[in-house]
Amino acid sequence: MAHVITQPCCNDASCISVCPVNCIHPTPDEPDFTTAEMLYIDPDTCIDCGACIDECPVEAIFPDDSLDEGQERYLQINADYYTDHDVSGGLVAPRKKPPLPAGKELHVAIVGAGPAAFYAAEELVRHSAIRVDMFDRLPTPYGLVRAGVAPDHPSTKGVEKTFASTAAKRTFEYFLNVEVGKHLDHSDLTDHYGAVIYAHGASTDKHLGIDGEDLPGSIAATDFVAWYNGHPDYADRDFDLSAERVVVVGNGNVALDVARILLDSPDKLAKTDIADHALEKLRGSNVSEVVLLGRRGVAQGAYTNAEFLAMGDLPGVDVIIDPDDLVLDAASQAARDAGTLDSTIATKVRIAEEFATREPTEGNKRVVFRFLVSPLAIKGSDQGVETIRCARNEFVNAPDESADNAGDTPRPASSRIAIRPSGEEFDLPAGIVMRAIGYTGLPLEGVPFDGGQGVVPNAGGRVLEEPGGAPLGGVYVTGWIKRGATGGIGMNRLCGQETALAVIADFTEEKLSEPVKSREEIPALIAERGAGRIDGAGWKKIDLAEKAAGKGTGRRRIKIVSIEAMEAAANA
Repeated sequence: MAHVITQPCCNDASCISVCPVNCIHPTPDEPDFTTAEMLYIDPDTCIDCGACIDECPVEAIFPDDSLDEGQERYLQINADYYTDHDVSGGLVAPRKKPPLPAGKELHVAIVGAGPAAFYAAEELVRHSAIRVDMFDRLPTPYGLVRAGVAPDHPSTKGVEKTFASTAAKRTFEYFLNVEVGKHLDHSDLTDHYGAVIYAHGASTDKHLGIDGEDLPGSIAATDFVAWYNGHPDYADRDFDLSAERVVVVGNGNVALDVARILLDSPDKLAKTDIADHALEKLRGSNVSEVVLLGRRGVAQGAYTNAEFLAMGDLPGVDVIIDPDDLVLDAASQAARDAGTLDSTIATKVRIAEEFATREPTEGNKRVVFRFLVSPLAIKGSDQGVETIRCARNEFVNAPDESADNAGDTPRPASSRIAIRPSGEEFDLPAGIVMRAIGYTGLPLEGVPFDGGQGVVPNAGGRVLEEPGGAPLGGVYVTGWIKRGATGGIGMNRLCGQETALAVIADFTEEKLSEPVKSREEIPALIAERGAGRIDGAGWKKIDLAEKAAGKGTGRRRIKIVSIEAMEAAANA
């Protein structure tokens, strides 16, 4: 018997360090780790010890004899990885704590409370001489784990247990409901702390740059996700779901998330922590078809295989793929013919081909995957969107630097497939057009910013005065605002650890200046500027209030969605 990693895998990599036989890959030391969709257990090496089960924060690992029918497909997905990946490397060596300067204490401010922020904090508070204060403008922590992970993926939210463990350390303090840029500025932080880490993420959406994008009914998937997840900035939004068809531009995991939420049964969603206002709106929705547009081919689909596979398990929803759309670029087709196509891509194509053979069921809702299609313009009136004009694309036989290689996320050169318009155009009627082409960062006053990339310029987490410039001493960055809006929890862990280790190295080498003011002045300073700080005890009260509200209805929690109500709960 072997163990199997399934859909909820978050690439946290905690399981790797406890495996006694090195059967879980890719490891953080392997090149594939940064682009891996999930981790995989080698069935030929696993000794069935079960250590990984206890360590997994999202409960994604099961013995192969306890898999349900839907999970059994992951037996093959795990085994397939080992057909074309060399995993002969050794175990991940435990990290040794570097010696810190004797008799010195370092106070670190972290701006942001998402995964990368917590992984940086986790690394820092391993050292008793380092204290961490974590700031966030919202009264609640966890960033996109709370406000971005789909409510029907509760296992993924299990990583919050890891974050809570870090926050429970005596050298960690919350400064929630405190906005940097309003209650504190960059100079305040550098005056009061020996090191400052910016981890405020990529909070706004990317635009298509086409005519009609500003029409009513043309919306950002980021806004829709925040709305149904109960983010207080979006709780008052209203989305018109009276149309039968929604077109989503993009085919990453966010696109699949919004398609599931629009098409899944409201009664099923009612058992999750979806915001009540969204649930009420979805109960009255007329949406029966969601079309996902991907400008490249099926082999370049930006979604993960786990999320793609799960689309086929939605009750009452048909997955529609035209077999003629499953065209491979020349390189992928040649590799497939030779039996050398990357196993992850091969699985992606195989799932699509299986979906394409399914017969639709009369009366079912539909999710339609369209490949090699780009949006040209959105048409409508002041009353809303009516149609979206699209162009069919085709592959360029040889890579062409002038061809359109842009994608939802940066990709290695080997997977940047050149496409161009084929000359065929068509209109798709739609009541909503939703762009799901990624997030981008915004600048903070006083902090260097690269507007072209949407990130803070940095070298290994050390902030630079300008791209390619000198380091700005004592100032660091991590997460999406460091590297762009790519990668999930596992990548954020590596990213956060890299930045934390840069802070520790600079502290050890005595490169950090002593702050000119005491960190102890911060609580009074923010109170004077009108911040209603919520500390760890206040967040626990909010957390308990939400869980208590959900308990009676069998839900994980019922989210409080207004700042005022959160403040009241925290101060109860």
